[in-house]
Amino acid sequence: MWQFLSRLFEKQNLIEETNPMKKYLIVGLGNIGEKYENTRHNIGFKVLDFFANKEDLTFETQKLGDITTYKLKGRTFILLKPSTYMNLSGKAILYWLTKEKIPLENLLVITDDLNLPFGSIRVKTKGSDGGHNGLKDTQLQLNTNKYNRFRFGISDAFSQGRQVDYVLGEWTPEESDKLKERLEKSVELIKSFGLAGINNTMNSFNGK
Repeated sequence: MWQFLSRLFEKQNLIEETNPMKKYLIVGLGNIGEKYENTRHNIGFKVLDFFANKEDLTFETQKLGDITTYKLKGRTFILLKPSTYMNLSGKAILYWLTKEKIPLENLLVITDDLNLPFGSIRVKTKGSDGGHNGLKDTQLQLNTNKYNRFRFGISDAFSQGRQVDYVLGEWTPEESDKLKERLEKSVELIKSFGLAGINNTMNSFNGK
């Protein structure tokens, strides 16, 4: 009887592990390297680093990115920080979607957004790249603009012609003070995406 139950549990665990509907790819966009670490453009990396620290996860360098895995209530969250630099983010995303056999609807891409006030959250299921090179390459590689993205507002508080300096600049002391609460909210959003679905997550977090 024990052997039968043991085989049954093993089979159930195998089903859960191989069921693509329970696997999610969470991608934080950013640039590798110490000089980019605390820049606004790297908020995707920052969110995933905060998640990993909070849940005691360790990233490992693998093909096209740093990867770690988090399991919660039967769901597997694969957290990816592409090592391709921002402009080739889609290459890493497509590779890991394919490798892990994750359906497109289970992808969530975290990116900075100049058009939103600092710390604002907006989750969407489709949209243009808005001039963002990471999203531009993602759309090119996936051959669609219909994928889930979590846009984190960094505001547009820069003077004319200074956009690049602004997005590649570091957070102000005031922004840094407010970031922790926003990062906590971001972790809640990611878990909600896997547990409650994209529509419920949009309803619960957009504008919060």
